[in-house]
Amino acid sequence: MRASKPIHRAARSPYFLHAATAAAVVAAAVIGSRAVDPDSAWYRSLDKPSWQPPPWAFGVVWTPLYATIAWAGGRALTASRGGDRPRLMASLGVNLALNAGWNWMFFGRRSTKAGVLGTLLLDVSNVELIRRTARSDSTAARVLLPYAAWCAFATALNLAIARSNSSC
Repeated sequence: MRASKPIHRAARSPYFLHAATAAAVVAAAVIGSRAVDPDSAWYRSLDKPSWQPPPWAFGVVWTPLYATIAWAGGRALTASRGGDRPRLMASLGVNLALNAGWNWMFFGRRSTKAGVLGTLLLDVSNVELIRRTARSDSTAARVLLPYAAWCAFATALNLAIARSNSSC
């Protein structure tokens, strides 16, 4: 049996874990936001359902959701032990990559169909992240539920847009 490497003391600190999680969330938000252009001619030309929120609502919703992802991730990582921590870190990293990636799939590629694929993958990742988070901290897992719900809403919205714009 191979001995595991000792983890640097700072990496075990709850402050470090919260800061690292917050930095990862901010990076995902910034990277994803670089692709978003709701004022583009392409996006404005899309038929959208009447129940789509106004553009300003997305920033109002995403800001606290990103804060809860950072808080829940830091809390769950702090509570995780042994092999659960690297698996939780990987799950969170994949989730954040998919979160940022959706913007690039939908806006960057100007493809409603790619957006549907991206948001479905994000929904699956959300379920896995919540399940894995619950193993370490049930409160942190519950805090992620609004994020998963908003992403499910985004999936429905993306599907409706893709159906109304079958050529995109």
